Amino acid sequence: MKTVGVVLAGCGYLDGAEIYESVLTLLFLDRANAPYQCLAPDVPQMHVVNHVTAKETGETRRVLIEAARIARSKIEPLSDAWVSKLDAVIFPGGFGAAKNYCDYALKGDDCSIHPLIESFMRKLVEARKPIGLICIAPLVLARALKGMNVHPRLTVGAESGAARSVEVFGSKHVVCPVTDVVVDRERKIVTTPAYMYDTRIADAAQGIEKLVKEILALMNA
Repeated sequence: MKTVGVVLAGCGYLDGAEIYESVLTLLFLDRANAPYQCLAPDVPQMHVVNHVTAKETGETRRVLIEAARIARSKIEPLSDAWVSKLDAVIFPGGFGAAKNYCDYALKGDDCSIHPLIESFMRKLVEARKPIGLICIAPLVLARALKGMNVHPRLTVGAESGAARSVEVFGSKHVVCPVTDVVVDRERKIVTTPAYMYDTRIADAAQGIEKLVKEILALMNA
């Protein structure tokens, strides 16, 4: 049976995966009766943030262990081996994508990317597996593809510093409202802004539901 991977950057929008985006992704996959497998890189978080005060706590945590909170413990470590086991992959956003997958939150356009994330994303593109990316996650893909002759159409919502960085990394940014998606059919890549906007959960849900539907359609085409 075809399976969708859902890659989580931890737990909590300030230092991990955005929880609403992650849960909505899982909900819409389940409503479509699409089997999914949650994954996360087994790496240290860049830092831990108190979500009441928005200040660093000084604690140390691991991305996989934190992401397991969202996955209700049904999660596996991310590795390149999953590329051949999955039929599509979705990456919810959250600051963890810009902190734990890469260090864009610190270094902007000069950021580096974790070798596992770079390798996994590149291999997905090379294998032509459908890829869904939410919120800031499209920027991570753009960084992963930097230097390759691959220039997908992506969105992080409105024109912004992140949108300009997508273009600096070699991809094409497309302005998109929170309730919609950008589909690059040639590359089988679907993106939606979600909480790149200061938005309501109901509006973010519309875009995420469309993203899931597009990914399933590409997967089953």
